[in-house]
Amino acid sequence: MLQTLKTGLWSGLKTTWTLGKIIFPITLVITILQFTPILPWIIKIVTPLMKLIGLSGDAAIPIVLGNFLNLYAGIAGILSVDLTLKEVFIIAVMLSFAHNLFIESSVAVKVGVKIWVMILVRVGLAVLSAIIINLCWHGGGQQVHFGTFAPEQEKIIGVWPIILNGMEKALLGVLKLAEIVIPLMIGIQILKDLQLLKLFSRWMAPVTRLLGMKENTSTTLAAGLFFGLAYGAGVMIQAVKEDGVSKKDATLAFIFLCGCHAVVEDTLIFVPLGIPVIYLLLVRLITAIILTFIVGLIWNRIDLSKSTPSTLEG
Repeated sequence: MLQTLKTGLWSGLKTTWTLGKIIFPITLVITILQFTPILPWIIKIVTPLMKLIGLSGDAAIPIVLGNFLNLYAGIAGILSVDLTLKEVFIIAVMLSFAHNLFIESSVAVKVGVKIWVMILVRVGLAVLSAIIINLCWHGGGQQVHFGTFAPEQEKIIGVWPIILNGMEKALLGVLKLAEIVIPLMIGIQILKDLQLLKLFSRWMAPVTRLLGMKENTSTTLAAGLFFGLAYGAGVMIQAVKEDGVSKKDATLAFIFLCGCHAVVEDTLIFVPLGIPVIYLLLVRLITAIILTFIVGLIWNRIDLSKSTPSTLEG
């Protein structure tokens, strides 16, 4: 048991170091950008595009904040403006698909998934879902007033205070990562040594096969599904190395997780906004299943056509 704990701890520390090298600099840069004209400039550019997906110009604030930072920043943006129930739901769905893009897409590179695939799929799902909801839902026009509950903005003046604030938040981000990843990796190691992960893989085998993946992808899929892309990345990296997950299966797993990851936290976080979160979860889950199934089917057919000799030969 002691050896299991040592192995899990060492694995957790290595994973924290690997992901920390991504999270720290990106968090630092994005935090500093909040105190520059860059984010307001981006919001100004995006505002005219909001009308195309049934949103007011104010909706650009939470969408940009959520994509650059995280869901909590996006929700803070929602709380700072007055929106309709329909707008809040559309923004919630969009942010569920696309948030924390820089960090969560960067960790995909460590698993062997191309970063442009991650960003394209996530942003594409966000925009497409917004268009469909806007066209299909004709209700939700009542105003939801959150303005009085908006959190106070942090007032920091001066270059060094801003840099120190960015370093503090970046360090806290890495520490938060360690708090989750290290116990998680120890737990995974215990499950491995008890042979429970193999049992779980067998249970998940029908699901992973349906989605076009081999059963050794199940650990990767489960980690992202419950812990999210950033925090579940540690398990994913280890699974790809130790379980022999192919590049194709890792990519399919990440495409699924683009649509649906961190199902508990990323769903419950929207409860205080008063939106129907069960529909939010169903939209994410159904979208992830359909998208991964289609991509997997096409990929398998392409592989089959490449491996099958042409009947015209000879």
